[in-house]
Amino acid sequence: MAHKSGFVNIIGNPNVGKSTVMNSLVGEKLSIITKKMQTTRHRIKGIVSGDDFQIVYSDTPGILKPNYRLQENMLRYVDTAITDADIILYVTDVIETLDKNTDYIEKIQKSDVPVILLINKIDLSEQEKVIELHNKWTEILPNANILLVSAKEKFNIEPIFNLIIENLPEGPAFYPKEDITDRNERFFVQEFIREKILLHYQKEVPYSVEIEVEEFKEEERIINIRAVIYVSRETQKGIIIGHQGKAIKRVGIEARKDIEEFFSKKVFLDLYVKVSKDWRDEEQKLRGFGYDIQ
Repeated sequence: MAHKSGFVNIIGNPNVGKSTVMNSLVGEKLSIITKKMQTTRHRIKGIVSGDDFQIVYSDTPGILKPNYRLQENMLRYVDTAITDADIILYVTDVIETLDKNTDYIEKIQKSDVPVILLINKIDLSEQEKVIELHNKWTEILPNANILLVSAKEKFNIEPIFNLIIENLPEGPAFYPKEDITDRNERFFVQEFIREKILLHYQKEVPYSVEIEVEEFKEEERIINIRAVIYVSRETQKGIIIGHQGKAIKRVGIEARKDIEEFFSKKVFLDLYVKVSKDWRDEEQKLRGFGYDIQ
């Protein structure tokens, strides 16, 4: 049998479950998950390999109307994902309306790339509504393979994999077979910390935060990590730290547990907070945080 390989790009609006879908397909927690918009800022690849195939999944930020440079860059990841995909995995759910960001639906309609459309969160809806949504999406994307899933409950995930293998083009592997992602250790540390900030802080604060790992030193029995939490304003620094440092302590404890589980090793995590004004709009700072600014 010929070897198959290709890029399966996961696209959709915020909060429909794209990251949960990718983590379920990859079998690892590579993308952080919260109920807040803009949880995913980067294009994160998850790699699944077998003897005769390699699937490179790509989780993208949710489609949104950009308000600052960071969001413009996030949206560019989505545009690129539509054009360089071997298979488009479009994720919607039973909650969002069908007329949301129709310009991206039109781009997918015009694409000659195979499309697999997932109607996610079917566990939150009644059967009649799910069937109605299925019929409407069939009219909108008649050439797409449509599956009803619950990524959170891991329901109907295997048929997604089977459809991907069926539509995957022939070709050699893009990455070593043992790789599960194209990101380094520091990236995942940053994401685990940012996830806890998204979960525990309100209003604008989580969206004004970026993380930088200044030190990642792995020893035989422990990983020593020093990370800086950057905020946009001085007032946000106090909020992140909290009264008597209790807020940042909670972030550190919860992030450390996830990091230890991810690396299967004991971790010492040291967190600091610094102010970097207007980092979301400044090209040099965005590049410094690892964003591919064009």
